[in-house]
Amino acid sequence: MKNIHVIVATGEWGQDRLRYRRHRLAEFLRALPETKEVIWLCPAPNQSEESLTALPNGIKQWTVRDLFPHNVFRFGRYMDRFYKKKIQAFLKGLKDSHTPYNWNLWYTFPGFPLLADLFPWDKVIYDCSDLWASPISGAKSPLSAVRQNIISAAEKRIIQRADFIFCTSDHLRDQVINKLAGGRSDHVHTIENGVEFDLFARKKAQKENVIPDGFNGTVLGFIGGIKPKLDLALIRKAAQHKRNWLFLFVGPDGTNGHEDFKKLLNEKNVLWTGSVNPFEVPEYMNVIDIGIMPYKPSPYNQAVFPLKLFEFLAAGKAVVGMHLPSTSKYAEESVYAHLESDHYEDFIAACEKLELNKSDKGLEQKRKELAKTRNWEDLFKRMMELVQTGKENRTQKQVL
Repeated sequence: MKNIHVIVATGEWGQDRLRYRRHRLAEFLRALPETKEVIWLCPAPNQSEESLTALPNGIKQWTVRDLFPHNVFRFGRYMDRFYKKKIQAFLKGLKDSHTPYNWNLWYTFPGFPLLADLFPWDKVIYDCSDLWASPISGAKSPLSAVRQNIISAAEKRIIQRADFIFCTSDHLRDQVINKLAGGRSDHVHTIENGVEFDLFARKKAQKENVIPDGFNGTVLGFIGGIKPKLDLALIRKAAQHKRNWLFLFVGPDGTNGHEDFKKLLNEKNVLWTGSVNPFEVPEYMNVIDIGIMPYKPSPYNQAVFPLKLFEFLAAGKAVVGMHLPSTSKYAEESVYAHLESDHYEDFIAACEKLELNKSDKGLEQKRKELAKTRNWEDLFKRMMELVQTGKENRTQKQVL
C-alpha cells in the first residue's frame, strides 16, 4: 500500500530561500518508491485564503492563513479555535479519497496540534529540531512568557500524541522526555542533523565576485539565516581587532534590522551578501577558509544542532562554534573548535590556531571523512527503519 506523508512545516517551501532539515526530509520521502504523495502543510502570513499549490519538485503545498500578517499574531498557529475551521477544506480532501493509503502525519514544529486528532492517521511523527517555546534571542519579557506558555502547551499535546519522536540533540530529547511526565520514552530518539555530502565535498567551484579585489587574507564565514541567536556584537569586536581578516555573512537578515547587525555591517572588513540561491551555497563555502558558528549563551542555543557544522566539514573547512553544547563531542584539533566563552579574544585565538593549517590537505580530508558519516540519506533511512519497525507510543488515539 502506498504512503501519503503530510508534513506540518513552519512556512512556505521557498521562504527566505533557506533549506532546513524539514526540506530534506520532504524530498527524501518524496523519492521513496512506496510514496504516493507528500503534502507540505504550512501557515502563510500574507495570503487572503487557504490554497493548494503543486511545487516544481512534485510536492504539494497547502497553506493555512494566519490571523494577520504581523509576527505577534502567530500565536494563532498553536491555538485550536484560530485554525480549526481553516483546515477543514484540507481535511475534507483527505477524507474524500477512496483509495486506501497509509497516512502519516509529520510535525516539524508544534503548530496545528489538533490536526493529529482530526483524521485517522496511521502514524504521527514529531521531528523536533528546536526548543520552540524558548525565545531565539534569549531575551525574556512578559510577551515572550505568554508566547512560551502557548507554544509549550501545543508542543506537549503533540509529544503525548506522537507515535515516534526524533530530536536533533540529546538536550532536546531530554526536554521531550520531561514532557512525557514519566511515561514510556523508548519511541523518542536522537538523530542529529546531517549533510548532502556529495554536494559540498565534490563541488570545487568558488562563487565569483564575492571577495574584494586585492584581498588575499583569511576569510571567516557564516552561512544561513542571520538571527538574534548569533552573537553579532562579539564578531564586531573580533573584526575590529583583526582587520586582516574578512568576515563574510551569507544569508537573509532575520534580525529585523537589529542594531547589532547594523553596527557589524559598518566594519570595513565585514561583508554581507544577503539571501542567495541555496544550491549555490557550496560555491560560497569554497570562498571561506574557516566556518564560524558564533551563537549566544541561551536556553534556545543549548538545544541547537546547527545544519552548517557538517556542511562546513564536508567542504573541508575547519569550524569554530560557540555555546553549542550539542556539538562538543565533535571537537577535535584542527577540525572543530568548540568554545563556551563570551570573550572575543578567545574566539580570535581559536580562529588563529585553525588559520595555521587552513590549507593542509590531510586535515581537509580528515574533516570530510567526519562529515561523510552524517549523510542525510543514511540518517533518514534510519528514521524510516524506526518508524516501520520500532516501538510506537501506544497512547489511545481518538478521531474527533
